[in-house]
Amino acid sequence: MIKVGIIGGSGYTGGELIRLLIHHPHTEIDFVYSTTKAGKPITEAHEDLLGLTDCCFTDTVNTEVNVLFLCLGHGNSKAFLEQYEFASHTRIIDLSNDFRLTYDAQFQNKTFVYGLPELYKQQIKNAQYIANPGCFATAIQLALLPLAMAGLLKNDVHINAITGSTGAGIGLSSTSHFSWRNNNISWYKPFTHQHLGEIGQSLKSLQKQEVSIYFMPQRGDFTRGIYATAYTKFEGDLDQATALYQSFYAEAPFTQLSAKEIHLKQVVNTNQCHIHLHKHENTLLVTSAIDNLLKGASGQAIQNMNLLFGLPETEGLQLKATFF
Repeated sequence: MIKVGIIGGSGYTGGELIRLLIHHPHTEIDFVYSTTKAGKPITEAHEDLLGLTDCCFTDTVNTEVNVLFLCLGHGNSKAFLEQYEFASHTRIIDLSNDFRLTYDAQFQNKTFVYGLPELYKQQIKNAQYIANPGCFATAIQLALLPLAMAGLLKNDVHINAITGSTGAGIGLSSTSHFSWRNNNISWYKPFTHQHLGEIGQSLKSLQKQEVSIYFMPQRGDFTRGIYATAYTKFEGDLDQATALYQSFYAEAPFTQLSAKEIHLKQVVNTNQCHIHLHKHENTLLVTSAIDNLLKGASGQAIQNMNLLFGLPETEGLQLKATFF
């Protein structure tokens, strides 16, 4: 059994990790670390786990675990790893943005590999430290990677993506409060969102040139999911685009190309990304949908863990969408 430690287990991503790991056939949770809830039952923070675990949060760590998941706020993973030294055999999967960019990937004696399996599967298999991608970054990259691989992102790319309230984390703020969020919609960080760095980095690694991306993120009045639309000029026809995407994702078990228009309910509570292509005149519209807490965070982290330990990529992630 793979012994697992979780740092920052009281938030949304920590809760989803615990849920997935409890049901994973090859994992055993060794500890769930939380400075704010140490000694309290995990079910006090994650009521959906009632009857599934009687474990409590702790403020101590076991530095000998096989794999460590860091579910900390951005900037805190580096501080934590500076405080604790883990065994040489411990794999680390970080869910913050601390190590995603190339110039941040080297830390102490560790080299973090960017953990997008559809792009870096072989590198992930041979890695010890993984920087899990951001949620918006996952949805947008999966929408654009096939075009970048073919060198076809030659013009501006315009993206509109809307996320559920869980994307803002468990902490309260004026824009995550129910009375503000319900029956409401707004944009934030227009053209400057922090995930643009990792998106541009991946696209450039395939196309070898900068891609101009204009990204408008939005807050939705729902709890889970990301629905992203991206469009750019495309000289080929729809059949050519479809063949391009089918070929690129032929070995990607969680990325599906749909001939029909897609919607969020197809992917919520799953580790799937669904993609749909639409051609209008000389413009290709690519729509992608994911669950921001699973394929955009904890599910993808488990997917990376499976690759690190030589397990089937889909182990513990055969989840049904909450379709109705």
